[in-house]
Amino acid sequence: MATLATAINKPAVEEKSRNTLAYNAVLLFTFLYYVRPEDLIPGLNVIPLEKIIGGIAFIALIVTLASGRVKRKLPLELKLLLLLFAQLIISIPFAYWRGGAFATVFEKFSKGVIVAILVTLTIDNFTQLRRLFWVQAASLVIMTMASIVIHHTDQGRLIGALGGIFENPNDLAINISINWPLCLAFLLAARGSSKKAIWTIGILCMLLGVVLTYSRSGLLAMLAAVAISVWKFGIRGKRSYLVVGAMLLGLVGVGVVMVTPHYMARIESIFGGKVQEAGDHGSWEARKELLEESITEAIHHPLFGIGAGNFGAATGTWHVTHNTYTEFAAECGFPALFLLLAILYQSFRNLKRIRSFPAYAGSPEIQLFTDALWASLAAFMVGALFASFEYHLFPYFMVAYTSVLYRLTSESVQNSQPGQQQISARDRVWKRYMGESTYANDKITKRT
Repeated sequence: MATLATAINKPAVEEKSRNTLAYNAVLLFTFLYYVRPEDLIPGLNVIPLEKIIGGIAFIALIVTLASGRVKRKLPLELKLLLLLFAQLIISIPFAYWRGGAFATVFEKFSKGVIVAILVTLTIDNFTQLRRLFWVQAASLVIMTMASIVIHHTDQGRLIGALGGIFENPNDLAINISINWPLCLAFLLAARGSSKKAIWTIGILCMLLGVVLTYSRSGLLAMLAAVAISVWKFGIRGKRSYLVVGAMLLGLVGVGVVMVTPHYMARIESIFGGKVQEAGDHGSWEARKELLEESITEAIHHPLFGIGAGNFGAATGTWHVTHNTYTEFAAECGFPALFLLLAILYQSFRNLKRIRSFPAYAGSPEIQLFTDALWASLAAFMVGALFASFEYHLFPYFMVAYTSVLYRLTSESVQNSQPGQQQISARDRVWKRYMGESTYANDKITKRT
């Protein structure tokens, strides 16, 4: 899996990573989390694969850190994440149902903390980060295609072929939307017509998948992802064909909505409340009541909330609020909400600061994935207004991605020598294909 981002790979690219075991375990864990083979292979669900691989990765990381071979400080966003974890732990004694809060904090949220730390500390170079991006993006493409082909539905709405976070139509649509910019980045970075064709089919299937879910929240998240991607990749990136393609797809999308009364009614219900043809069976009114109830609970329990994962039990609704922000405030207090917003802000700040480094200007791939992460984070923030994702893993994957990308680009500046000459684009290509040692020997020969 070649990459142009040699600017942020260490000078001795042939040197193996000292924490390879931990990284490979993280890579496998990411694959298992998104592909979920236990839902496809009979009998595999009795084996807790994710816990086993995650445990191996965590133990390998601890051993590596204890040996002193990896000396890295936790970035600010991870320190804030640890503070958020502490806030959730402190809130347990004040919970409506302490047992449920304990399980939510230590069996769900803790995984996100561990994953973020593992991703941040185990990745040594851009090639490893890109490989992790690829596993996640490819898994979402495969899962979306499988869902369309198998076509399991719930009241006419597409549901995921896999279980877990993809089983609900709204969660499926938002997950597709969050990962769509990464897939577009791989399309733009792809070399060769076959790779470009595969990624093109993939991103089109993802758009179709969101439409087939009839998810209003997923549609809004996808619109945010597409709009930012077109702006960053198409307009700012001066790819006119991407802008034209987006306009054509937009026209097709409007046509589909216009000729599909059910879908049109669901779109209208976003702005007009209950619409008879929307087929939501009163869900709009129910979600409005849940939102109001979550705000009320947050105001009445501002410091520690009513307990992580306790909203349904404490209010008697037995539903989540379908809003990450108000649910976090209601269940874990306003400190938890403010810490989450601070983490997201710091992630955007990482991406903004990356643009000031020479590696960003000199590497098209770093530009692509920086902008893709920006669009993915924005799509998540939009989707989080309509779904409860605070205890899922994928938001903290993205936070860790921004940390790693910022660290690698900043280290490229620190490791660069002031007197080192810049090589031409032709030499960079030559160096990449001929190899480090061959390139260096040839340059010495020319100087003598």
